[in-house]
Amino acid sequence: MGDMANSSIEFHPKPQQREAPHAGGFGCTLAELRALMELRGAEALQKIQEAYGDVSGLCRRLKTSPTEGLADNANDLEKRRQIYGQNFIPPKQPKTFLQLVWEALQDVTLIILEVAAIVSLGLSFYAPPGEESEACGNVSGGAEDEGEAEAGWIEGAAILLSVICVVLVTAFNDWSKEKQFRGLQSRIEQEQKFTVIRNGQLLQVPVAALVVGDIAQVKYGDLLPADGVLIQGNDLKIDESSLTGESDHVRKSADKDPMLLSGTHVMEGSGRMVVTAVGVNSQTGIIFTLLGAGGEEEEKKDKKAKKQDGAVAMEMQPLKSAEGGEMEEREKKKANVPKKEKSVLQGKLTKLAVQIGKAGLVMSAITVIILVLYFVIETFVVEGRVWLAECTPVYVQYFVKFFIIGVTVLVVAVPEGLPLAVTISLAYSVKKMMKDNNLVRHLDACETMGNATAICSDKTGTLTTNRMTVVQSYLGDTHYKEIPSPSALTPKILDLLVHAISINSAYTTKILPPEKEGALPRQVGNKTECALLGFVLDLKRDFQPVREQIPEDKLYKVYTFNSVRKSMSTVICMPDGGFRLFSKGASEILLKKCTNILNSNGELRGFRPRDRDDMVKKIIEPMACDGLRTICIAYRDFPSSQEPDWDDENEVVGDLTCIAVVGIEDPVRPEVPEAIRKCQRAGITVRMVTGDNINTARAIAAKCGIIQPGEDFLCLEGKEFNRRIRNEKGEIEQERLDKVWPKLRVLARSSPTDKHTLVKGIIDSTTGEQRQVVAVTGDGTNDGPALKKADVGFAMGIAGTDVAKEASDIILTDDNFTSIVKAVMWGRNVYDSISKFLQFQLTVNVVAVIVAFTGACITQDSPLKAVQMLWVNLIMDTFASLALATEPPTESLLLRKPYGRDKPLISRTMMKNILGHAVYQLTIIFTLLFVGELLFDIDSGRNAPLHSPPSEHYTIIFNTFVMMQLFNEINARKIHGERNVFDGIFSNPIFCTIVLGTFGIQIVIVQFGGKPFSCSPLSTEQWLWCLFVGVGELVWGQVIATIPTSQLKCLKEAGHGPGKDEMTDEELAEGEEEIDHAERELRRGQILWFRGLNRIQTQIRVVKAFRSSLYEGLEKPESKSSIHNFMATPEFLINDYTHNIPLIDDTDVDENEERLRAPPPPSPNQNNNAIDSGIYLTTHVTKSATSSAFSSRPGSPLHSMETSL
Repeated sequence: MGDMANSSIEFHPKPQQREAPHAGGFGCTLAELRALMELRGAEALQKIQEAYGDVSGLCRRLKTSPTEGLADNANDLEKRRQIYGQNFIPPKQPKTFLQLVWEALQDVTLIILEVAAIVSLGLSFYAPPGEESEACGNVSGGAEDEGEAEAGWIEGAAILLSVICVVLVTAFNDWSKEKQFRGLQSRIEQEQKFTVIRNGQLLQVPVAALVVGDIAQVKYGDLLPADGVLIQGNDLKIDESSLTGESDHVRKSADKDPMLLSGTHVMEGSGRMVVTAVGVNSQTGIIFTLLGAGGEEEEKKDKKAKKQDGAVAMEMQPLKSAEGGEMEEREKKKANVPKKEKSVLQGKLTKLAVQIGKAGLVMSAITVIILVLYFVIETFVVEGRVWLAECTPVYVQYFVKFFIIGVTVLVVAVPEGLPLAVTISLAYSVKKMMKDNNLVRHLDACETMGNATAICSDKTGTLTTNRMTVVQSYLGDTHYKEIPSPSALTPKILDLLVHAISINSAYTTKILPPEKEGALPRQVGNKTECALLGFVLDLKRDFQPVREQIPEDKLYKVYTFNSVRKSMSTVICMPDGGFRLFSKGASEILLKKCTNILNSNGELRGFRPRDRDDMVKKIIEPMACDGLRTICIAYRDFPSSQEPDWDDENEVVGDLTCIAVVGIEDPVRPEVPEAIRKCQRAGITVRMVTGDNINTARAIAAKCGIIQPGEDFLCLEGKEFNRRIRNEKGEIEQERLDKVWPKLRVLARSSPTDKHTLVKGIIDSTTGEQRQVVAVTGDGTNDGPALKKADVGFAMGIAGTDVAKEASDIILTDDNFTSIVKAVMWGRNVYDSISKFLQFQLTVNVVAVIVAFTGACITQDSPLKAVQMLWVNLIMDTFASLALATEPPTESLLLRKPYGRDKPLISRTMMKNILGHAVYQLTIIFTLLFVGELLFDIDSGRNAPLHSPPSEHYTIIFNTFVMMQLFNEINARKIHGERNVFDGIFSNPIFCTIVLGTFGIQIVIVQFGGKPFSCSPLSTEQWLWCLFVGVGELVWGQVIATIPTSQLKCLKEAGHGPGKDEMTDEELAEGEEEIDHAERELRRGQILWFRGLNRIQTQIRVVKAFRSSLYEGLEKPESKSSIHNFMATPEFLINDYTHNIPLIDDTDVDENEERLRAPPPPSPNQNNNAIDSGIYLTTHVTKSATSSAFSSRPGSPLHSMETSL
């Protein structure tokens, strides 16, 4: 056929040959080639014929030879690179360090801090004019020595310093992460090689070195690295699903459809192509550019690409739903928007920071007001002075001083350590996750993963090893459940089997010895054929000698495998002049063509249709139910007397003799069932989405533990899934989806679009108490949209395509499902670390604020000086965030359910701890402040005259305060009310180092700090007392732990998620009910009221169902495992069918139904606010206007009634 193409050149006179000189002496411009590659099939051929005559003409224009390839000369190659681009998709321009710094500065908490710091700095440099005269009265302005006055700026400067710290750490993290990721990318890219012909020699060149005009050899199993036009092909079939989403293989031939596109897989056959587009101009490159990977310099090209990309856009959406165009539009928009919404944690933290900021503002305002009133009353009322004009500056000076004190209180209130703790915690986790085979590309993905409620996983390669192996076989009338020993088989059968497998398979498929000691042998080529060759090796025989005896060019005729034949056959010449045909293929197809079978002695025995049905029942179906693919191996001898007509395939491949039937499985990775069990225990639903057939998928799902016997679950095929979720117009309806996904566990034969639809449906669903957080695994280019849509996308590091990696958040470097479980553990750990830090930080803050506030109001001088506050705040914050944020995760993290988006950051237990410890610390500090001089028999530090040296009294207060914080830091290690706070403390060396280090520095500050720190050295006895009070914290922690949280009704949690309503879902550690009597009565009323509603609702529904002639809306009960089950979950079913009834024109019934939609009876331990139980589902636009108006109107009676309850 190749020769045909070559010989047809003379007939096409080429008028176009004498065109204006093209780019750089080549006969085609870049734009021309790009436009050519946009075409498909017949129109592409027509264009080639019109413009170039044929493919050889195109080669001539590109100055290359179809047989010899390019001359391997460096100048020519370089010139081609300049004109047509390199085969390299430029990665996104990495953000510069300054850009990253700017991004880090956008944090709300940091902005609050920056403002406070600048105000505080500004005021500290304000020097009041004029000396106060006698006439203005000398109200004591508090004992402010000049050290304090000069140290005024320290406070502001210190805050700015902490802000700078946070920003630099954040930016540096992002920067190093980016660098790491790029390193990995380039390592992957350098490993890929491709075969090209240069100077008539076959060469392996790196993919990046391909140029336009190269002649590339394509063969089965290749991933095409560039676009090209086929010159000559043998039975070439391409899987273009990565570009079009169509799973059918496309047949390519030089005279029908010669267009080969980058990023597609060769599924069958071989051929040669001339490369016509590389890098950003290839089809994958264009899509990459759309995803925004091409960076800024692509913007201009993008404009051009957008016009042409209409075609790609349409093809990427095979099921042309209403979303087709939209989705592409969205993708385009998305290209430039930062990824996804804020992560759950960031949302909660921002909210919390704002709450704390508000509280701080209120406190500081109160402080200022009290001080001003105190001053005014003291001066003008008690002393009865008059406001004199010349005294104004003096009074103003006082007011400014009060304002500064107010700002100090505010500054103390805001937790500077918070952003730092988050950053450190995430950065630390990301570093450690690298060791657990998770390469995190987006920091927040790490913490989102801790909240994941659903994982949609691929089957092949993630849950299974992607190493096909033969596990069962039927040979010589015996069904072997494991590999038979060679001695058990008749030599004749064994010999035939070895020949049939070795010869009748692609010679490129091999099994190579393992790369590392103890690893598995490497499988190269078609996985199914590898399994069969592995079977030969397991039978203690070798396929290599057989192949050497009959090399590939001696094969007489080959019928290659394809999806129509479902079989592959090879004919060889026998020594006696006859022929032997070996055939292998899907058992149900090949057995129909068998008329004989080998018995146990290796003799032929008749094989009638009746025997075949018998075999299907007894051998093949049981194998399929174990999740095996069955392959039949057969042969046929032709006598030398007459040669058959080889083109009559049906005649040739018929009348066969069956040698064996084997069952091949892709074994489940041994560690997967345990990992899935952990996920389920942790409250995460695992769903399997695969392209495999439903029986195999179901069998594998059962082996993994995704589906358990006796559970109520759905296993659907893609077609059925689409039928259930689409309305008559073929549009996807959210409410139909909501009826399918909660029970769906296996989606088989699914297209990439189905995967995207499922993920989007689960994320957009409003049925549960809270929005689902979905993680998705994917490896193919076609998984890109689903990976991008998911909250967390995992791409496979080994099997994954570049497009998948680009769309993902985390890359699994070992392609293993267990690494996902590790990611969940780390994610939850981040969340807990931050809660621990908050618990500690807020205790410090509450105490410091109250001390500063009361001190200012009562003694008009804070017992803790600015610099001391700074040491407590900045150092303790920064160090504590390091210490508490680097706690390693433990398995126990997987024993609780996900927190969900609305779970407050600070649970009741934590609130109890914070307030409990604050009470202890305040009691101690105030005792020391007011009666300390008597207890220790020292001079009182209160009302000390100006400029007096630092007093021991105030030093003891400062020292005690720090000691209490140190020991409370140990308490803060547990947030769920556990007793043993030392549990696992030595597994975190950072923590131990920091606690001891802080202690050491504290000794230095107190003993040698002197004037700057306002400290005077203490005696050993005083030190021991301070330590004793500090250790009291640990004892007090035990006291607090004994108080059951459920008794403390008054505690409010803080830092809810960006939830719709405050939902007080209790800490899981406290299993107790916390509902007092009045509430329980209300509850009971509520439940009865709902039961009533439910009944009415059901009745209305039944009436409606009868009135509607359309019954297909109702789910078929056989998806329930038994009628018993059917009755067991009334609330579930009622909710389930709420949407299922087709609408009738009678809208008033409809409105009632919407209005009466009620949740199942509330569970005892959570305040079921209407919204949280997701009663009114935001219906899809397609539903009738009335009902949607009702369903989303917060004013509906049910809603208001609920909330009032």
